[in-house]
Amino acid sequence: MDWLDRMNNAMDYIEANLADTISYDDIAQRTCCSTYHFQRMFPFITGVSLSEYIRRRRLTLAAFELQTTDAKVIDIAMKYGYDSPEAFARAFKNLHGIMPISARDKGVSLKAYPRMSFHISIKGDIEMNYRIEQKGSFEMFGVHGLINSNMQTAFAEVPQFRKQCDEDGSVDLINESLGRFGNNVLHAALYDHNGESFKYMIGYHVPKGFEIPERCTKLSVPALTWAIFPEPQCDLQQLWERIYSEWFPTSGYEQIEGPQFEMYYGMPGHWSGEIWIPVKKK
Repeated sequence: MDWLDRMNNAMDYIEANLADTISYDDIAQRTCCSTYHFQRMFPFITGVSLSEYIRRRRLTLAAFELQTTDAKVIDIAMKYGYDSPEAFARAFKNLHGIMPISARDKGVSLKAYPRMSFHISIKGDIEMNYRIEQKGSFEMFGVHGLINSNMQTAFAEVPQFRKQCDEDGSVDLINESLGRFGNNVLHAALYDHNGESFKYMIGYHVPKGFEIPERCTKLSVPALTWAIFPEPQCDLQQLWERIYSEWFPTSGYEQIEGPQFEMYYGMPGHWSGEIWIPVKKK
């Protein structure tokens, strides 16, 4: 069974269990990869987190049932995993813009999110450079913000956070504490992924005997094997998407739990970048 079949098999499992308990472990098992790797890969391929996709599908089916049956709102809420009518009403309104009871009004407008399926897309005409390296443990320090796991939202929030760090003096603080020029570029760490959000830290390696400024956080990184992807033009947003949609499905590697990095080198206007992802062989 190839990657395409495995992904569609996972979607079949989700669809068959929307009115039941959905196990992320069972989903990942159908794709022959770890739960952590699947949860990280899914939003880069689809543009939406796994939990958000499931939520949208359940609320889509709930809206259909409200319009086509006489079932009580509380029964539909319980069927699709909501513990109370209040929680269901909040989620329903956030998605559809109206309360559940109003879904039965004539002429009302609702949203429907169809079942996802995966098809062949001809790619691979542009080369992707990478290397696999084993590195010992190290430490990073810096300032971090909380970023939404939805990729479209994340790609908007990260530049805003980086701009905020420039404007509030965080970048200057880190560089000055290291004895560097204030406009030197810094690295970024992505860690503590929980399916809904992750931490994005702007910072640098901790030198030996260095005292970390009070405003900063320390991140300890264990010895790991890394897949490292260089990007001379620093177009890392496109590179993230290509790694998960083109490289991982055929590489024989999968992502393991641990921080990821956007490593930047050089000076503003004359810099290059790399993406580091901890991996293991399948």
